[in-house]
Amino acid sequence: MALAEAGARGRLLRWPRVLLFGDSITEYSFQENGWGAYLAERLVRKCDVVNRGISGYNTRWAKLILPRLITESTSADSIVAVTIFFGANDSALKELNPKQHVPLEEYAANLKSMVQYLKSVDVTADRIILITPPPLQESAWEKACLAKGDKLNRSNATTGQYAQACVQVARECGTDVLDLWTLMQKNQDFSSYLSDGLHLSTKGNSFLAAQLWSRLENKLSALPSLLPYWRDVDHTNPEASLL
Repeated sequence: MALAEAGARGRLLRWPRVLLFGDSITEYSFQENGWGAYLAERLVRKCDVVNRGISGYNTRWAKLILPRLITESTSADSIVAVTIFFGANDSALKELNPKQHVPLEEYAANLKSMVQYLKSVDVTADRIILITPPPLQESAWEKACLAKGDKLNRSNATTGQYAQACVQVARECGTDVLDLWTLMQKNQDFSSYLSDGLHLSTKGNSFLAAQLWSRLENKLSALPSLLPYWRDVDHTNPEASLL
């Protein structure tokens, strides 16, 4: 059978998609032992896990590009989950990092705007998960800043305010939320979760992956595996199994 004929006979295979939208903590999530790679492994043959992390970005910039990533006419119907993971840059101190800083009220408004946009293109609230920035380990991040000739340009207390705003937006918009800032500081020293005081270590990636999977598993566990298991293919008539 010619390939063109096979294509005409079979339905187009469309993998559902999980979209990871965020800053560098998302961009790096497909590195070895990354939380995005963990999700992709868990969802292989069920979903494409799409990394749309953009290092250094804040919500002011993110809300402008989100409509370029998802439109109702082209892709929203195939999306089964979206994570929105910003705040580590928004919460940078204005006087020391004005380029990335976004005021707290604007940060909350930007998150809300992104959720409302997703809803407008029929990505329902139950498919959206907001993730707060993780806590900041100030002494380690200060070392990273000094190595670049900069001063410490973030604080954990300020990051916590942004995390609280993220939780509040999720509550108001009816979405799920993963409060990483609070969970990572619960009952223990959180420094081991971070590689440089800001970005996630291997342990931090594992922690986030486990927390996120516990929220996604129920949403996605019912999705079927795409294409039959190889032992179930009729080898005498593969077209009957595969088209």
